Amino acid sequence: MKALVTGAAGFIGSHLSERLLKDGFEVVGIDCFTDYYSKDIKENNIAGMLNNNRFKLIKENLLTVDLEKTLDKVDIVFHEAAQPGVRASWGKSFSVYVEDNILATQRLLESLKDKKIKKLVYASSSSVYGDAEKLPTKESFTPRPISPYGVTKLAAENLCYLYSKNYGIPIISLRYFSVYGPRQRPDMGFNRFINAIIDGKDIMIYGNGEQTRDFTYISDVIEANIEALEHTCPPGETFNIGGGSRISVNGTIKILEDISGKKVKVKYLENQKGDVAHTAADISKAKAALKYSPKIDIKTGLEKEYEWLNSL
Repeated sequence: MKALVTGAAGFIGSHLSERLLKDGFEVVGIDCFTDYYSKDIKENNIAGMLNNNRFKLIKENLLTVDLEKTLDKVDIVFHEAAQPGVRASWGKSFSVYVEDNILATQRLLESLKDKKIKKLVYASSSSVYGDAEKLPTKESFTPRPISPYGVTKLAAENLCYLYSKNYGIPIISLRYFSVYGPRQRPDMGFNRFINAIIDGKDIMIYGNGEQTRDFTYISDVIEANIEALEHTCPPGETFNIGGGSRISVNGTIKILEDISGKKVKVKYLENQKGDVAHTAADISKAKAALKYSPKIDIKTGLEKEYEWLNSL
């Protein structure tokens, strides 16, 4: 089968593209290489796929690319492309988030409404919940995002739902919880922490470090996407994809000290607007419908990310 992966050169998109190629898919990857972080990083992410004759890379923006041509003979769509980042989504930058997260999704869905694809898997985010009313959080809880980024991810998720209901596009949305691992973006916490340890610098933490996250290792997220493709469930459904490794930020620092064998200095900075206090995914729905079961615990996952960054 032929799959389209949007955001194919990014953290998650590149891992997903590799897995699809390994499973025998023909893969069309699209990525516009935004300047949110270094283009060199994205180019390194996909370097190993460029010589594969079943992989085609399109360096264009979803807002302007010829989607009729891009979607030709495509069976499956994995929509990973988005402008990331909670803290960067305020103020003048919001227009970029509207374009890349909402308008680009709407344009993709418009192009798919008359096509007979087998499935579209949309990459949503735990940011749609905001400060959730209860932990662990179920999909049935009312989303109340507290960042502009979360607002745009929820808007795109709602677009997926309405195109599914009105046009019959077989769509599943996956709400990722704090994904980490090799190729993690340089602005993300573990990447920053580990690089600081390697370079002998202080670790900067926003808040007091007692905020908790449900961290999900990259291979578990990729497995969730494959399971969303393979299992049948009603179109328009949404699933939490968490790793079952809820831990405080301070707790992760202690693990990284054990892994590195180094004592680190931490500087605590002011809380950032849009950062939630706690996240925890109730994944019972994904377990039942998709047979999703995360395999990588936080210590194992951090060891793998530390090894990757240290090798660079």
